[in-house]
Amino acid sequence: MKTISIMIPCFNEEENVIPISEAVVAMFEKDLPNYDYEILFIDNASTDSTRDKLRYICSKNKKIKAIFNTKNFGQFNSPYYGMCQTTGDCTINLCCDFQDPIDMIPKFVEEWENGYKIVIGVKTSSKENPIMYFLRSVYYKMIKKMSSVEQIEHFTGFGLYDKSFMDVLRDLDDPAPFLRGIVAELGPERKEIPYQQEKRRAGKTHNNWYTLYDAAMLSFTSYTKVGMRIASFLGFILSGISIVIALVYLVLKIIYWDRFVAGMAPVLLGILIFGSIQLFFIGLLGEYIMNVSTKVTRRPLVVEEERINF
Repeated sequence: MKTISIMIPCFNEEENVIPISEAVVAMFEKDLPNYDYEILFIDNASTDSTRDKLRYICSKNKKIKAIFNTKNFGQFNSPYYGMCQTTGDCTINLCCDFQDPIDMIPKFVEEWENGYKIVIGVKTSSKENPIMYFLRSVYYKMIKKMSSVEQIEHFTGFGLYDKSFMDVLRDLDDPAPFLRGIVAELGPERKEIPYQQEKRRAGKTHNNWYTLYDAAMLSFTSYTKVGMRIASFLGFILSGISIVIALVYLVLKIIYWDRFVAGMAPVLLGILIFGSIQLFFIGLLGEYIMNVSTKVTRRPLVVEEERINF
């Protein structure tokens, strides 16, 4: 009998962990009775009663496991680490807040049995804030055009991954993994299944402008060179323009030295424009350097505090 691993990352999901575990178990009993399962929760240092409820769930069902992190290690490291701790013939990444439809899991398994090593859900619509969905769409299209490798639009990581691909993830040893990019870059032929993203069942989203920016920058600095290329080209162009302006200014000053009055306004305007451009690209360069620094320091993805039912 094949075993399917369900990996569910959580942070302050006290209202959702019990319902999601019950829903997944009921789904296996009804739709996938010929498969064994394990459910792995990885908690990213919740500050509410999430851990107490996870202990209760694990005490009732030994097929449900839990990993407690010592601290919050971010929205990418913790889920990736959790996936690498699964033991099933395939692993399904599932959100704890019910935004990923559980009824998609049998569809994933069906396509997996048809031979696909990766089966992912791709959002075609969402019940989230329409402005946020629009901004995400713009971002995905932009990064897709700029990226040096394939990118998958509206892919959050929700999907099924065969054990063979899980071995690839375990061997990567990447201290700053971006699963969405890794799937597109290194994954075998995949099956994409469209779905509508639901609203959160309960609780508040922990994503904000900073976390969304962090995700965008991780993708941008990991899979694009265009930012630094634009900086280089623009630097050459602006340097040439500056030299021409300086020469023209010098010639006019020499020829009309007794009548030429340019004033300080053009100089100040030029300083402000060129300075702001420089600051922008220095900041962008800093993002690339921070990404490189994270990778070369080789810190662990997470540090565990406790394991249950392993």
